[in-house]
Amino acid sequence: MNKRDIALLLSKILTSKKEAESVVNKVFDEISSALKAGDKVVITGFGSFNSFTTKSKNGHNPKTGEKLIISPMKKVRFKQAKDLFKEEV
Repeated sequence: MNKRDIALLLSKILTSKKEAESVVNKVFDEISSALKAGDKVVITGFGSFNSFTTKSKNGHNPKTGEKLIISPMKKVRFKQAKDLFKEEV
């Protein structure tokens, strides 16, 4: 499932496909903005997104074997909600 699929599902509820795409884009933009600002995003019943910064580390170029330092970078971690896959089998 991608953003377009989500927008198609919402277009059945909202007045138009264009409006649904706008809503989906706005939601993802807000989530991205919050993560860039260092905030935690929690979607109850689904999970939470948290941004973190990795430490710099030593690495090497696999072709030349040259040693280099890998710079710190921001990443996003997702933790699923406990009841996301809670179903009786």
